[in-house]
Amino acid sequence: MATAEQETAPIANSRYGRSGSVFRSFGSLFGSQNSGDRPQSPQDGDGYVEFGMQDPERNGRTLGTFAGVFSPVALSMFSALVFIRVGYIVGNAGLYITLLQFLIAYGILLFTVASVCAISTNGAIEGGGVYFMISRTLGLEFGGSIGTLFFFANVVGSAMAISGCTEGIMDNFGPGGHFVSGEHTLPDGKWWRFLTSSMLNTLQLLVCLVGAALFAKTSVIILGTVTVCLFATYISFLAVGPTNDTIPVPGENNLSKTLSFLNYTGLNATTLRDNLGSHYGVDYTSNGKQVDFSTTFGVLFSGVTGIMAGANMSGELKNPSKSIPWGTLSAVAFTFVSYIILSFLMSCTTPYFTMQNNYLFLLPVNVWPPFTAIGILTATFSTSLSNLIGSSRILEALSKDQVFGSLLNFVIHGTWKGNPIAAVAVSWCLVECILLIGSFNIIAQINSVLFMLSYLATNLACLGIELTGAPNFRPLFKYFTWHTCLVGLLGTLIMMFVINPIYASICIILCLILVIALHLFSPATQAAQWGSISQALMFHQVRKYLLMLDPRKDHVKFWRPQILLLVSSPRSCCPLVDFVNDLKKSGLYIIGHVKLGDFKGVEDAEENQQWWSFLDHMRVKAFTEVTLSRSIREGVQHLIRLSGIGAMKPNTIILGFYDNEAPRDFFQNGSSPYKTDDFNNGEIQNFPIRRDGDPKQFQVQEYVQILCDTLRMKKNLCLCRNFQRLDKNFISISKHVKYIDVWPINVFNPTSGDPFDMVSLFMMQLAVIMLAKWKHLRVRIFLCEANDERSVGTFDTQAPQMEIFSKVKLEQSLKELRITADIVEIQEWSRDTDFSRHARTLKQFTAQADNVLLEDDDEVGEETLNRSLLYMQRANQIIRERSDQTALSFIYLAAPPKLSTPDFAQRSASYMELLTELTAELPPTILVHGVSTVTSTTL
Repeated sequence: MATAEQETAPIANSRYGRSGSVFRSFGSLFGSQNSGDRPQSPQDGDGYVEFGMQDPERNGRTLGTFAGVFSPVALSMFSALVFIRVGYIVGNAGLYITLLQFLIAYGILLFTVASVCAISTNGAIEGGGVYFMISRTLGLEFGGSIGTLFFFANVVGSAMAISGCTEGIMDNFGPGGHFVSGEHTLPDGKWWRFLTSSMLNTLQLLVCLVGAALFAKTSVIILGTVTVCLFATYISFLAVGPTNDTIPVPGENNLSKTLSFLNYTGLNATTLRDNLGSHYGVDYTSNGKQVDFSTTFGVLFSGVTGIMAGANMSGELKNPSKSIPWGTLSAVAFTFVSYIILSFLMSCTTPYFTMQNNYLFLLPVNVWPPFTAIGILTATFSTSLSNLIGSSRILEALSKDQVFGSLLNFVIHGTWKGNPIAAVAVSWCLVECILLIGSFNIIAQINSVLFMLSYLATNLACLGIELTGAPNFRPLFKYFTWHTCLVGLLGTLIMMFVINPIYASICIILCLILVIALHLFSPATQAAQWGSISQALMFHQVRKYLLMLDPRKDHVKFWRPQILLLVSSPRSCCPLVDFVNDLKKSGLYIIGHVKLGDFKGVEDAEENQQWWSFLDHMRVKAFTEVTLSRSIREGVQHLIRLSGIGAMKPNTIILGFYDNEAPRDFFQNGSSPYKTDDFNNGEIQNFPIRRDGDPKQFQVQEYVQILCDTLRMKKNLCLCRNFQRLDKNFISISKHVKYIDVWPINVFNPTSGDPFDMVSLFMMQLAVIMLAKWKHLRVRIFLCEANDERSVGTFDTQAPQMEIFSKVKLEQSLKELRITADIVEIQEWSRDTDFSRHARTLKQFTAQADNVLLEDDDEVGEETLNRSLLYMQRANQIIRERSDQTALSFIYLAAPPKLSTPDFAQRSASYMELLTELTAELPPTILVHGVSTVTSTTL
């Protein structure tokens, strides 16, 4: 629009009208499971995948469902729990409580698995597993923070499993070990255990460096071994009879000094009956700490937090959309049945006192004790291996996504044949550091809480996208609803605090810190490519509340400015755009622009991007609207009538002033705070402005017609002039600038109207709004008195004199309106009779012209205009003399001539010429004409 060359006119499409872009991150996910070639990283394209047959071998995808998902998930869920801690749980909690805890734990896991399956079957999954799914659903901030914590969870999990494996080695081959005797034992001690753990960590490093395929083959072999050992345990419960000298009391158990061996009854109804209820005792491995429901559940849940092991291998799976749900669900079912059978057999054969005082009692009662030893070592080592692989893949994904900028670039460069060598090495080093802690129980609790946090985020991601009702969310896995997501989310949140409230609180706080840091410092391009569930949720909620926002229920008590600012070119109106952003008072702010032309060959996408970039550069909270029209006036009519939505429609229209000053380019001005080169494309400038000497796009008559149209549509009107002089930084630090001035006198007709009409009250309201932004300034209201035109020339003391503004009445009204202001009395309008005489002449140039009975010598001519210009120059002098310390002035704007007025073209030109004289050389000035009530004195 070209309404105000210096600081004005209209803008385009709502900045936030692209909430559907949240689903762009799923562009690569909505294809079938046979999605075609996709970028190796989010940087290699816009995130979309071509449909077609993919080549798994070319992308390094070699693993199937059993080797890539079922095996690592089953092994991770067995971990150290299956052979070491099930007896501890059953012996303390009893069979009934143990079964209840398994049902709770696996119920939460099942709901979480449903969320994982829903997201993973919604299209193609890249490497990074859970991190990839969360980041592409919840967005960069949450995805990056949860992914980082999940990376550390896998590192801690790997260290925990290695620590358990080391304990198993020392218990079997160290001093007093079951398989050694005499001096042929491994040396034991803190640093010997650390050395053993480091050797195991180095062994798994070698396996990982060879590649994921070898890991998959290794995990399949280990799973087979663990399964055989587990079935051997089942058989042992059925085959081994009662004994009193087989299960020794461990040397570290100082609670049963009077006993050397523990009782084992074999299959016995009395033993089963005794084990049904709970018999909470003390934990001999933690200096006699009392055991309760939360401690047993914490140990149980820490052992089954391996459901994400298959998702972590998503980058190596041939068909992740199929393998992840089927492999994970089958592994969950397999381990659940295995644990239930094991718990029941323990309850039938082993007294609770025995289970409380020897956590490794399975080894001496086994038909062949090495089965249990092998099971312990292989289960723990495989869990550690799975976590190390998972952590390296997550770190690789974080580096590819540039979540932390160039900090992790070395990980990308350290990849060889698809295997992230550098990521594996970093994970290995961190595992070594965690091993220095040494305490298995501390590591286990931290590990559990970190995994639970990732489960919570996964459920949150699935719940969010399900609630948005996104049309493109069509997962192949159908056995989930928002109810399952919500139950999984609440369950994981509660269980985090059940396991350890301190660690849970610390992890949540760290996650929030990471979210804030990534929001402030992460690259915006990634967030735009992925999208964010927050955009879809906001769209869903905004639409709902917009429908609830009823314009018929509006009340003046809650009035706020809803502004449409019409701009010609952003280059010339930066100070005005910035100022109106403060003036909006949390209301609607739309920047509108009119383009002249037709719809042939118009491409809006690139131009819309430029306007959004302009809003970002200005850091204003606004929408943009751009319309195409054959004339400026017609385009402005479109913008005023159609801008906004529902009850959020503009009630105040702001334009720049129509004058002959050459526009300033604030993008190129060296001293401008808005200087930037972002909108220069070589020799071509975006948002071109009128250069000095170029013709304007429309004439003054059309400008005044726009003012008339605005008032006819019952919109408040503001004309802004001299805003190229506005310097907000100077105002905020200057001790010389002290005031915001309000001139509530109609200069065109100073003897008419209500002293507190809508226009004056509207000006005061706007001044108070700006006072909230510039708190160090004060509002000045100038009290102007003028003689009634009937008394001009008479000197009778009885002649009626009208005081337009009574100071007492003004003070009382300001008090009722809760407005704090200084009142300054101005006498010029009443003392100068020639000055007052021009009031009737000036009516000819306003909307009151139709009601004025003109005499023959009062026709609008050159002499009349000259007298009026002298009057305006005098009025301008009065205002200018009192504006030395003024930051901003609000002046009463008389309504323009009506469109039906004879000689409208001549009157409109004279009207603008008089306004130009009135506002010449003033500080930033707003000419205001209000048409609606904006203040209230009642509760």
